[in-house]
Amino acid sequence: MDAGAGEWQNYAMTKTIPPFSELSFPWPDEQSLKARYDAIASLLDAGDRVEALHAFDAARREYESWASHVHLQFSRNTQDEAAKADRDYADRLSPVATDHEVTVKKRILADPDREGLEAIVTPHVVRLWEADTTTFDPRISTDLEEEARLAGEYTALLAGAKIPFDGKMLNLSGLVPYLQGMDRDVRHAAEAARWAFFEENGAELDALYGKLVVLRDRMAKTLGFENYIELGYRRMRRTDYGPEQVAAFREKVLAYVTPLISSLIERRRLKMGWDKVMAWDEALIDLQGNPGPAGDHDLLVARAEGMFRDLDPSGEMADFYAQMRDLGYLDLKNREGKAGGGFCTSFPTVGTPYIFANFNGTHNDIGVFTHEMGHAFQNWKSRDLPWIDQLWPTMEAAEIHSMGLEFLTWPQIGALVEDGAADRYRRMHLIDALSFFPYGVCVDHFQHEVYARPEMTPEERHQTWRRLEKLYMPWRDWGDLAYPAKGGRWQAQLHIYRLPFYYIDYALAQCCALQLWLGSRLDREGTLEIYRRLCAEGGLKPFAQLVSEAGLISPFEADVLAEVVHEAEQVFAL
Repeated sequence: MDAGAGEWQNYAMTKTIPPFSELSFPWPDEQSLKARYDAIASLLDAGDRVEALHAFDAARREYESWASHVHLQFSRNTQDEAAKADRDYADRLSPVATDHEVTVKKRILADPDREGLEAIVTPHVVRLWEADTTTFDPRISTDLEEEARLAGEYTALLAGAKIPFDGKMLNLSGLVPYLQGMDRDVRHAAEAARWAFFEENGAELDALYGKLVVLRDRMAKTLGFENYIELGYRRMRRTDYGPEQVAAFREKVLAYVTPLISSLIERRRLKMGWDKVMAWDEALIDLQGNPGPAGDHDLLVARAEGMFRDLDPSGEMADFYAQMRDLGYLDLKNREGKAGGGFCTSFPTVGTPYIFANFNGTHNDIGVFTHEMGHAFQNWKSRDLPWIDQLWPTMEAAEIHSMGLEFLTWPQIGALVEDGAADRYRRMHLIDALSFFPYGVCVDHFQHEVYARPEMTPEERHQTWRRLEKLYMPWRDWGDLAYPAKGGRWQAQLHIYRLPFYYIDYALAQCCALQLWLGSRLDREGTLEIYRRLCAEGGLKPFAQLVSEAGLISPFEADVLAEVVHEAEQVFAL
């Protein structure tokens, strides 16, 4: 690496991490972006490629830090009109910034000295840029802005849900404890209330998605692709596999995992004495009642530091967590107007990631927290890597860190679980992890079919989901819940609206995370060290290479999923 890169390497670490409440980023506009990129072009004109690359990297870090902060503030309160206006401004500016980025990437890639470029930024970054330059043209700027606006409408619609239940007015996250409760009638009523909200808003949800599909298909064809599928893969920066490998993986899930989950569901039915396992029974995994968290938000946040110190005797993970907690880089409480779900974001000029979640008093609080901490720890470990494209790996690799930490915390998880229920939690978590595979590939298959046939009517999309749901999850019986029974379940999955094709990533990563689980049963310290090194690798390499060099087997290999399922069956037999 050249001397300039070495100087840049400590960009994040030369600054004291400010409290989140004090974060402030320069507010870009079209004029300031043009001036910044004109300066980069001048460096390239002068033949100073190294300085141009560093200036380019700095510009991207600063812009992405600002954009990440703007979108996070909207997620924290979707009802804040100022935050919404800021998000709308950022969405309008995004195609302008992308145009500048792609122009620079194309110019840099046009240099015949590819070997010299790869020596500076690595071959993987070069391949990422090659993919990026095929995903944008100024002709699709208006469509990109509209895509962001429609995705924001979906987020706000779901965040604004007000569902009357149990004498309260709940949002979708607040309804979850009832969906997992011991009382079967309450579970049924909660599911009915949930799907009444989606049915009430079904026409709007269908219209939103229909518009998104049309404009994504139009963008793809404008860029010269047959349909959105290839563009979607390139936007996900998948450089080492394609739809054919993913389709083969879906077949493996159907062959190995769907039968296992069917048998587990049947065992549950027999133990409970039910005639059928209904859709509202599936979330009750533990027949004594799903083990819950040890306490409320404050207790979990306090205990987590000790859990990480026990997990990682070096203190690195606990110290990092304590810094996030003390400086306000955690937002874990569910509240009105807050966007649903959980995620980890980052500010590349700061060096500290941020965790967003919605605790609701169920075991999901533990799973989401350890999951997002895995993302955060990886981003922290790789914060010193010299180029912004290396701070995060591609998504399927990133999910190994999150799902992997869910399993690596098993020995210490009792600190976060209600007293005496740690073993039951671990068993429930394993069942839940395996049960995800059929649903995850169903979401992926659905999107492939939709974007292969963008002319589908709303009814045809619902029929497609229902057919695929019966294929991958043949046990699912919606009973008298008419809206999901007709194929409306997919409308609750935000990735389908906001992040097309970002979902198979979880299933591919789960296959790798389960290998970490198997390894940790034999060698906890050695497996933790493998995990630590994988996190530090960040986005230095593509998915398959990261997996291979960590000593894991690619999910695309023929027998790996069968072996993981076999080991899980041995555990369930105990």
